[in-house]
Amino acid sequence: MAVCVNLASDGRVGQGRGRASHVAVAEVDAGSIVRWEEVEVGWDHLHDEGTEGSHHARIARFLIDHHVNEVVSGHMGAGMQQMLGSMGLTFRIGVAGDARQAALGTVN
Repeated sequence: MAVCVNLASDGRVGQGRGRASHVAVAEVDAGSIVRWEEVEVGWDHLHDEGTEGSHHARIARFLIDHHVNEVVSGHMGAGMQQMLGSMGLTFRIGVAGDARQAALGTVN
């Protein structure tokens, strides 16, 4: 399963989904991370470029391209939650702590 986690600069779970500067995509299998890729997405700078719909589409394309099944974030707006739900993705919000542990589902 591929899990996408917002990253803060200190390796913890970042807060705003649509304003993340970096995310990690973790491949999780049998309770272990088998692949961890950190990506500079720049959504913090791109957030106000174009319409809200175009920004959500940019994020959706990233998730599709990386075959993401679940999204983990400290915070996520209602529009983002609706978009992820319409894509059939699960998501966990209000998550804090170590990003790798969050990808494994072992922190809240």
